[in-house]
Amino acid sequence: MPTSNAALKDRLSKSSEITITVTGRKSGRAVSIPVWFVFDSDKLYLVPVKGSDTQWYKNVLKNPSIRVEAGGAEAEFKAVAITNPKQVSSVVEKFRQKYGASDIKKYYSKLEVAVVLQMR
Repeated sequence: MPTSNAALKDRLSKSSEITITVTGRKSGRAVSIPVWFVFDSDKLYLVPVKGSDTQWYKNVLKNPSIRVEAGGAEAEFKAVAITNPKQVSSVVEKFRQKYGASDIKKYYSKLEVAVVLQMR
């Protein structure tokens, strides 16, 4: 059951990982995966670990509806791909600040795309 954005924002501030649910572009089934995120100024940023080769990223390109769950609170959003190199670089920098440059380098193999979800 969707919760209020206020409840979700509260949980996001206490979480280092969220679960996203996307619709499989071939199967049509709901697919859930844990991901890292950055929450900044009513925007939730996601960076796929294998860039544009990441399956959940390919799924949101086909069907931008995405459900976010953090600490029992969840909400549905429309995912918007970020492909502009300067914007992607800015998002990746936010990830480095939150998780540390060494972990970003360790876990993320391709940093050419990102996703933003607008929270209102």
